[in-house]
Amino acid sequence: MSLALLVPGGTGQLGRELAASAPVGAEVHAPGSAELDVTNVGAVVEAVKTFAGTATLPPVVVNAAAYTAVDAAESDAGRAFTVNADGPRVLAAACSAHGVPLIHVSTDYVFPGDADSPYRTDAELGPRCVYGVTKAAGEDAVLRSGARAWVVRTAWVYGAHGANFVKTMARLSTTDDTVSVVDDQCGSPTWTRDLAAGLLELAGLVAGGKEPPPVLHATGGGETTWYEFARAVFTELGADPARVRPGRTEDRPRPAPRPAYSVLSGEEWRSAGLTPLRSWREALAAAFAEDGDAFRG
Repeated sequence: MSLALLVPGGTGQLGRELAASAPVGAEVHAPGSAELDVTNVGAVVEAVKTFAGTATLPPVVVNAAAYTAVDAAESDAGRAFTVNADGPRVLAAACSAHGVPLIHVSTDYVFPGDADSPYRTDAELGPRCVYGVTKAAGEDAVLRSGARAWVVRTAWVYGAHGANFVKTMARLSTTDDTVSVVDDQCGSPTWTRDLAAGLLELAGLVAGGKEPPPVLHATGGGETTWYEFARAVFTELGADPARVRPGRTEDRPRPAPRPAYSVLSGEEWRSAGLTPLRSWREALAAAFAEDGDAFRG
């Protein structure tokens, strides 16, 4: 169905993909932080009020705004909380006041990463870094707001816009003889094009009055390690994947701890009648076929 979409964070990696992937005829406003700063209460309230009052199609807000610098958050907790927790709280309150559905994008980092099977949506949270704590707080604020709101967790996101792992590997393939990548962290790479399509499908459902479960997971299908993901990137680049060497997390200390296992179950997504995202490997091949120049830089 045709929609009116307000996408805070609209100039980021996912926001730009959402705007570009919106169906023909959709009314899309995808402001970046310079135009709509989610930490500015007055601006958020006014933006949602105006959006609700001027949309000529069923309105939905998809919040793609986030503080995503995982390591920097360890020493910048105040800013991370403001963007990832306070921003969604205000946005959800404004959506509640004006009767606008809200889809809020979250992360695998809300889990502790010590599981051995995919995390279901109702699994106990246990973030181990500041970034994860702030995103968990944002989820809680949205779900308690009284708005018609949905939280969609995703993971290992990459796309044509912004910085990401795939672009980093592509750059290193041209500068380093070998690249060491951790082989003891497991997850599901997710292409922004597929994630955007899933979020837009969900937006169409909720705009049409459907009530899927309030928490959903949307990631690329299957699972892999960063090491195997890097090897796949090298393969798509036409580079020798043997140049990628396996490493261990303990040999690469970072300010923020990374989850060892962050595979998310898509069972609730499928049960809601939503189209599962394609396998991560198939998606990576499609990403290079369609956006290869952007990844190669």
